[in-house]
Amino acid sequence: MRLLLIRHGETALNAARILQPADTPLSARGMAQAAALGRRLVAEPITAVWSSDLPRAWQTAEAVAAGRPITAEPLLQERHFGAWRGRPYDSLGVDPLSLVDAPPGGEDHAAFDASIDRAFDQALSAAAQLRGALVLVTHGLVIHRLLARRIARPAGTTLPTRISNTSLTVVEGEPPLAVRIDCTAHLGDGAADDPLALSGA
Repeated sequence: MRLLLIRHGETALNAARILQPADTPLSARGMAQAAALGRRLVAEPITAVWSSDLPRAWQTAEAVAAGRPITAEPLLQERHFGAWRGRPYDSLGVDPLSLVDAPPGGEDHAAFDASIDRAFDQALSAAAQLRGALVLVTHGLVIHRLLARRIARPAGTTLPTRISNTSLTVVEGEPPLAVRIDCTAHLGDGAADDPLALSGA
């Protein structure tokens, strides 16, 4: 069983620390990041690609899939921040990424976790039947919550504070074990992730 968890590439709003509307596409740098990741994974025996159906994830999945079919999985979407979408993160007076309650018109932590759990359980079941890797292209908070709640990290590793754009987290074995977390070795200086950008939303 081998899962490759991938966060989408950079978007202009992500870099500007703005909570993103659902239709936000990748920036030019995000496209370059996705292409770099695609080149890194050329030799990976990928059997299937699932992606959040939001544009920033889907565009990243297209770069990774290299012509393979992509399965849209809405359960892999980022947390819904309702009326806060489109607003600067630093203007809210609260950290929306760790908020337990639902923002106005949005999704609370429990509902978000339930969606993630359903997606992850389906992915584990599917991956167990595949000969190669199952790729999940998703969002920063999705990966962070999986690492915090569902994946047994190797001894001595800590939960990263942020998940980088187009980072690769490799999960394999039974029980699920992340053997590589948030790796961006494929990004050169020109496409490196901005450490001040939002790692979710």
